[in-house]
Amino acid sequence: MFYKKYRYLLLCVLCMCAVSVCAQQKTYRDYLRSGNRLYRDSNYTAADVDYRKALEANNRSAQAHFNLGNALLRQQKPKEAMESYEKAVKLETNKTRLSKIYHNMGVILQSQKQFGPAIECYKNALRRNPADDESRYNLALCQYQLKNNPQQDQNKNNDKDKKDGGSQNKNEDKQSDKKDQSQNKDKQEEKQKQQQQQQQNNDKMSKENAEQLLRAAMQNEKNTQERIKKAMAQPQRKRLEKQW
Repeated sequence: MFYKKYRYLLLCVLCMCAVSVCAQQKTYRDYLRSGNRLYRDSNYTAADVDYRKALEANNRSAQAHFNLGNALLRQQKPKEAMESYEKAVKLETNKTRLSKIYHNMGVILQSQKQFGPAIECYKNALRRNPADDESRYNLALCQYQLKNNPQQDQNKNNDKDKKDGGSQNKNEDKQSDKKDQSQNKDKQEEKQKQQQQQQQNNDKMSKENAEQLLRAAMQNEKNTQERIKKAMAQPQRKRLEKQW
């Protein structure tokens, strides 16, 4: 009896879980379909809301990310639309749908005059769907625009050169600082050498003076000894002493 009740409760729980999962999937599909209807009616703001609700139910839906990107693009929000397309690219596995995503990414980049990246997007679209004439036309147009507007890439290169120039200036400043430090070090060493030389000269002069004084003293001593010898060589006189 106990086991029957247990099996009955377990069955009820499993049924509730299944119903919950089905309800969640249905909610996702309902929001996605509702967003599509609103999009076709040009109500892009409301479609945006429904696509986001669909993603809340299933964030791994490449289709919902793609449709949200389309709604955002219609609302003049290219940056947010590009973010949605990038998420869709990572999730989508169908080549035809991938081609559409890359095509729309190319449109955004081309409108921003980023012709190089736009060309790569159109090429990716054609790799997934070689029959995509719109991407082929946009690719040819974008290549033409890049050829006749090289200033875009030139500006990017100039910005890079400025950064490189700034780096070079920093390196030159560092080299200049090192050179100044080296020159200061050389000056200090030269000054120390001069001081040492001066000290050596002073020591030399003191030594020479001492030697001169010593020689003079020795000469005086010699003269004194000679005088003493001469005096000792002369006959001595007796001194008379008085006796009382």
